[in-house]
Amino acid sequence: MKKTSAQRVVIAGTGAYLPDRVLTNADLEKRVETTDEWIVTRTGIRERHVAAADEATSDMAAVAATRALAAAGVTPEAVDLVLVATVTPDTLFPNTACLVQQKIGAKRAFCFDLSAACSGFLYGMETARCMIEAGSVKTVLLVGAEKLSAVTDWTDRATCVLFGDGAGAVVLRAGDSGGLLGSVMGSDGALADLLKIPAGGSRLPASAESVANREHCIRMVGNEVFKHAVRCMCDAGQAVVRRCGLTMEDVTWIIPHQANMRIIQAIASRVSNGMDRFCVNLDRVGNMSAASIPVALDEAVRAGKIVKGNRILFVAFGGGFTWGASLVEW
Repeated sequence: MKKTSAQRVVIAGTGAYLPDRVLTNADLEKRVETTDEWIVTRTGIRERHVAAADEATSDMAAVAATRALAAAGVTPEAVDLVLVATVTPDTLFPNTACLVQQKIGAKRAFCFDLSAACSGFLYGMETARCMIEAGSVKTVLLVGAEKLSAVTDWTDRATCVLFGDGAGAVVLRAGDSGGLLGSVMGSDGALADLLKIPAGGSRLPASAESVANREHCIRMVGNEVFKHAVRCMCDAGQAVVRRCGLTMEDVTWIIPHQANMRIIQAIASRVSNGMDRFCVNLDRVGNMSAASIPVALDEAVRAGKIVKGNRILFVAFGGGFTWGASLVEW
């Protein structure tokens, strides 16, 4: 059934939060055997934000959420659903979304978390879109938030240079025009071992041995992840644009998951004529998993880069493996 304009789901407001502490490549040079040149050449990252010891994922999410609600002109009491995309929840349960609800006063909302690693924010947008279009809810507060510093092995120079902490949020509501035009999602569990946190779940519960072996930290086979990430994000991005009856030339901005500059450049070479249309903040924030896209979006919106009528393509790839692309008209 064809959607009417009244059923369009729009991003009514954005918000973001980055912790105060900045960890530079020079700081990492003092912790592991690496150099600023090595990190920048291979990742494009120069610094990242790290949450304080007493600052949890829900704390960062609540600040981003409050800023998004203010931008949308929406009160916490008007929120029907709080949805948090994260792989670093405060606890296994209760879910982080419930903690955010309590912190911001969204008393009417029901709440749950979504775990799809770096693709979590896009999976969350599609979940929210379906629920709004079905009439189940009117207003969704979607947050991508991560404290990846809590699951980083700071002795592993291959991974500790990559990750940062932060949160980004959007308010999604029904609108008269524009909005979420379409999405393409995918997963491949056969590749799960290439990017994972081995311990902490029912397969390998926490023990003295698992802690000693640092199995509660991120493990990654970088070269394989790179190859699949480029292919899947390119394919998904091109597919959603075609599905919407458009071409890549009709896309104003591309906001990719901020994982690695080489990945972003490889995508740009395949789907665009260079990097001019890409919104990139990777050099300043590193890889923030589910928070990457909403933080980059909020920065672009507040800088005035994104204006009414722009079409924005989001593409992401993460552990699972998961991937996805969404096309939005502002």
